Amino acid sequence: MVNVVLLFLLLVGNSVLTGLHAQPNLLTLKQAVQSAIQYDPWLTVNKHQQDSLESMSVATGTLPDPKISLGIANIAAETFDFDQEMMTQFKVGISQTMPRGDSLNIKKQQIKLLASEYPFQRENRKAQMTVMAGQLWLETYKAQQSIALIEKDRALFEQLADIAQASYASAIGKTRQQDIIRAQLELTRLDDRLTMLKQQKETNLQELSEWLNGSFVNRYSNGIGYSSITDPMTDYKHHAGKPSFMVDEALPVIKMLKEDLYLSEKSLRPEFLYQYFVTHPMVLAVDQRIKASDSGVKLAQQSYKPEWGFNASYGYRADDVLGRERADLFSIGVSFDIPLFTGNKQDKKVQSAISKSAAVKTKKWMTVRKLIASFETARVQLVRLTERQTLYQTRLLPQMHDQAEASLTAYTNDDGDFSEVIRSRIAVLNTAIDLLGINVERQKTIVQLNYFFMTEYEQIIASPKMADSKMTDSKIRVTHKLENNNE
Repeated sequence: MVNVVLLFLLLVGNSVLTGLHAQPNLLTLKQAVQSAIQYDPWLTVNKHQQDSLESMSVATGTLPDPKISLGIANIAAETFDFDQEMMTQFKVGISQTMPRGDSLNIKKQQIKLLASEYPFQRENRKAQMTVMAGQLWLETYKAQQSIALIEKDRALFEQLADIAQASYASAIGKTRQQDIIRAQLELTRLDDRLTMLKQQKETNLQELSEWLNGSFVNRYSNGIGYSSITDPMTDYKHHAGKPSFMVDEALPVIKMLKEDLYLSEKSLRPEFLYQYFVTHPMVLAVDQRIKASDSGVKLAQQSYKPEWGFNASYGYRADDVLGRERADLFSIGVSFDIPLFTGNKQDKKVQSAISKSAAVKTKKWMTVRKLIASFETARVQLVRLTERQTLYQTRLLPQMHDQAEASLTAYTNDDGDFSEVIRSRIAVLNTAIDLLGINVERQKTIVQLNYFFMTEYEQIIASPKMADSKMTDSKIRVTHKLENNNE
């Protein structure tokens, strides 16, 4: 009779023995990403740096200020009498230096090109923050749902321990003392596992909560695109040092931007992947730096041209001692340097600029190679995770359930071992947690892969329908941005 009661409890335990309390302030994946980007101080710093360079480009493109000189020339040293000597004069002069060749305009364009790199840096930063916040959210989700799975089965294991105790005390059935100890041991191990998972969850929540507070960004943003009036994450603030939110209980479905490439069983040729990665914000930022370094070569070549200087002066002379008027003097002149010793100066400047430009171009290929290698690493992980997901869903988990039911049926018919019932239930729980981990790791890998092919950060965690619409819109925006930078 006791075993029949046990069977009934196992059949209905999943629906009766657990009650899920409503969790306030459920933080979705999209909300976490939006908050991380909105309150990222790095974006504020980067925008200020761009503004600084843009202002500097205007200042650099302006002619040097003219110089004014005032003086008294040729005055008698013994008497300091202004009208004693004929050449004594009060002199006012002005001079203006003209930069070499077209160096002024080239320097201005070079700084503007350096400034144009920053918008691409911010786009890449937003994408990286999306990956970081997304993966952190998914890690929190995995810990939270693992806790839910264990707590759901823990009540069942407590019932099993109580029933085993009752069966052993009544001497009905084949329950042994070691079965009671085994049930209590498994409960203790579950408690330890819960503690470990809660530690992981709380750690992830604390790391995630770093990006849910925008007070410092609002203080220093100076109206460059960050909200300083209301905080959309008010409900997720800290209370007594602990985040007052939970992540959403539903695992989001994330669109694979290039599913055929992600799930390819074979490695893809680097030259094939290159066509995708050359439009990545990280690479586009390096492209702007290459253009700026090319301008640096042109600027160095201007050193072969002379630097011109123009000057003019007016000298006022007083009347002589007899009261006769003296003519005032006017002077005008031009100066320029002659680049004679070019071997150790101008030639080396140009050579240095060329080497610097070559280094930046090499960095572009290093960046592309890094993207390709990172993509291949993530692609292999996704392929194997997909295989494991299919294996767990279609074979392993159903087989574990069948084994657990068979063990339970044998025990209720007094033909099985209670410890085997415990082992089979633990195996089902472990398999369910493993499948949860595979599902989460697969989504994290998709997020990482989407980073390589996105044209705007929203696509990285977008649902299938949203990703398709954003892909079309972002292609238009990126093309327009590239055309503007080329101009």
